[in-house]
Amino acid sequence: MPHKNALPFDPFVFQSNILCWYDQNQRVLPWRVVGNHKTDPYKVWLSEIMLQQTTVPAVIPYFLKFTATWPDVRALAAAKDEDVMAAWAGLGYYARARNLLKCARTIVEDWGGEFPQTHEDLLSLPGIGPYTASAITAIAYGKPATVVDGNIERIASRIFAVGIPYPEGKKYVHQKAGALFEKIDVWNPSKIKCYPQALMDIGAGVCTPQNPSCTVCPVQMFCQAHLNENPDMYPMRAVKKATPIRRGDVYWIQDTEGNLLVHKRSTKRMLGGMTGLPTSDWDLKDSDLKKEKKEEQNLDFQAIFPDLKRIGDVYHVFTHFRLELTVWRVTVPHFKKVLELSPDFQMVNIHMFKLSDMGFPTVFLKAARLAHQGSKG
Repeated sequence: MPHKNALPFDPFVFQSNILCWYDQNQRVLPWRVVGNHKTDPYKVWLSEIMLQQTTVPAVIPYFLKFTATWPDVRALAAAKDEDVMAAWAGLGYYARARNLLKCARTIVEDWGGEFPQTHEDLLSLPGIGPYTASAITAIAYGKPATVVDGNIERIASRIFAVGIPYPEGKKYVHQKAGALFEKIDVWNPSKIKCYPQALMDIGAGVCTPQNPSCTVCPVQMFCQAHLNENPDMYPMRAVKKATPIRRGDVYWIQDTEGNLLVHKRSTKRMLGGMTGLPTSDWDLKDSDLKKEKKEEQNLDFQAIFPDLKRIGDVYHVFTHFRLELTVWRVTVPHFKKVLELSPDFQMVNIHMFKLSDMGFPTVFLKAARLAHQGSKG
């Protein structure tokens, strides 16, 4: 097939077309402001942190619950750590929740409860990187900024047909994405607020990862990938390596009164600060294991509870590995010894709470459901 050339890129026409499309097709999302209402930087920030590595449908119920419980940054800053971590359970990437609290408290303590309004000051806050700072700058304050999320990366890679595979190609795509925001300062603040959100909506609904709807795209005339009928090639990906597998054990230990042994994990470990079922050291690399064992009480549950019975396995995929956990269960008269050994172990009564209300991360919730079902058999 002969190579075809797209129209020379014109940022003003490109942005005009995107904004016209957005006027008719914008998604209704709970963190967005429609019309001339004042944008709340707290909601922009919260939504952007939640949306990192997470889909919009998954985020919406968490966002609504968070803003109902903690309607502004001062309320969030005053929240208990364990309450916020429990409310975050299931969203994954739990360092985001810990940084969320740090950031809220920094804003209250150092900024009088008001979000800073410059890109540089936003970058100084915990958990806020270049993308989030740019998103807040543009969407909350209507100031020119180059905002590049995964959707906008995909659009840029296709518009300019960036032929360098990821991960190396990512920086080149970001450089090209800057062109999408050239001369954005000619627009008024309300348009500047809308523009990155419009690009995100194009990426989510038109310029999708597979089978993009090029025929209805308002900027197809500028898209090199569309004209050469190969948009699915972009962004180009390197050959995927096999996913490493880690294995471990997880324990459902309850007493005859219905009390369940739970463990608050060290903040230095994966799922840090979260409460879940006791486990083996599946999250520690060999180089970290000796150091961690000195700092935290690690118990040999197989030795303490010799009547543990294996009831099955659960599986969970993290970013860089797949986890396979063997689930063990036992009912004992008491677990006083364990509670005395470490304050990180506590007990909760399973008759008083639903499993889904315990604030367990997803991997522990999977194990708990399997173990609880097994305890009834």
